[in-house]
Amino acid sequence: MTEDEFDAFYASAFPRVVGQVYAFTGDHGQAQDVVQEAFVRAWDRRRDFAAVHAPEAWVRTVAMRLAVSHWRRARRWLELVRKEPPPEHTAGPGPEHVTLVAALRKLPEAQRLAIVLHHLCDLSVEQVASETGAPTGTVKARLSRGRAALAKHLSGAYGSDDVLDGTSNGKEADRDRVR
Repeated sequence: MTEDEFDAFYASAFPRVVGQVYAFTGDHGQAQDVVQEAFVRAWDRRRDFAAVHAPEAWVRTVAMRLAVSHWRRARRWLELVRKEPPPEHTAGPGPEHVTLVAALRKLPEAQRLAIVLHHLCDLSVEQVASETGAPTGTVKARLSRGRAALAKHLSGAYGSDDVLDGTSNGKEADRDRVR
């Protein structure tokens, strides 16, 4: 079957096959989808269609099988969903988390981004610089200023001046304090 012959076949058969599959599925949108998929598969085999005695029947059969396949997948999905109990109520964030997020929101965006990437995402200063497009010295300054500002905001919340005061010996200790 040539491309022109296939186009003519498609134009004449598509509405008819959609109507037939719609009667089978009861869902016009799904009928259009599966018939379209059937025609895509037929397009891939259009050179062999000359040997097919009834090409419209072939397309209809493929479309019906696709519709049944969709039903089976939907039914399996529903069975899986029904088997799993509804999720238990998940606890919201703890007060420390809420306080930290509130304090981070008070920082300028550049400082906040540097602190989150470095301390929470475990990126090195060089990686933060690469990701933000800022020089490493700028990232170091943003981290230093951001930690100092964050410490002020958190010290009011926790009543302590040693939160994120920059006196830790390493990144892990700083990160543990941020968390």
